[in-house]
Amino acid sequence: MALNNTYDARPQQETAVGAGIQLLLLALLGTAIGMGPAGWLTGLAFAFATWAVLARALHRSCLRSFGPANRVTLGRATLVGGVTALVADSFESAPPVTLLVGLTAVALLLDGVDGKVARRTGTSTALGARFDMEVDAFLILVLSVYVSVQLGPWVLLIGGMRYAFVAAARFAPWLNAPLPPSFARKTVAAVQGIALLLAGAQLLPHPANLAIVLMALGSLLWSFGRDVWWLWRTSRISVEAAAGTELLELAAR
Repeated sequence: MALNNTYDARPQQETAVGAGIQLLLLALLGTAIGMGPAGWLTGLAFAFATWAVLARALHRSCLRSFGPANRVTLGRATLVGGVTALVADSFESAPPVTLLVGLTAVALLLDGVDGKVARRTGTSTALGARFDMEVDAFLILVLSVYVSVQLGPWVLLIGGMRYAFVAAARFAPWLNAPLPPSFARKTVAAVQGIALLLAGAQLLPHPANLAIVLMALGSLLWSFGRDVWWLWRTSRISVEAAAGTELLELAAR
């Protein structure tokens, strides 16, 4: 946290700069491929929503500096905004697959870099971890929308599963409990992006793409199922322990 004083620019200013870079990327994409209204509107909505949500989160967290790791994540978010615009544009025209794959590949390759930067610079924060997770989740959602056109609407389960989990947690608060670190969970999450990227690149035959995405979905169902089971068991143990404590207190009286 001592490094917070290293950077003079206010976090809100850096989010505005990030939004400006996002607009510049949209302009470049629009000029290069003649992007239609759907791509432009979706890209602009993404840029505005990212800026507004992030600026509010930074204000509430009272961070004195944006930090180097969050800058990497913001760069990834900019790429994700470009991918989002291209996917939206694909419903009206046919944007170059190589361009979409290239932006996605760089965004996926940079995944994990922000975490390493945060650990090495001692600037890890809860906001940074959440920002990274949300960028990852949205990229998977956008890719699942793109691939669902080729393989079917069931692919949307991959992109929507995390958001369904968050929605379910509103009705089942025990789902909000922190999960222990898991290499398997991180691996499964990485596999989703790689599988969807391979399918979206259309380099393999349709049956191969289908098999790859089905395996990715199966691994994701296993990962979420395992975590939900662990959270449920932990909540039951906590309830039983609390009940036991109350009984002991009553007996002591």
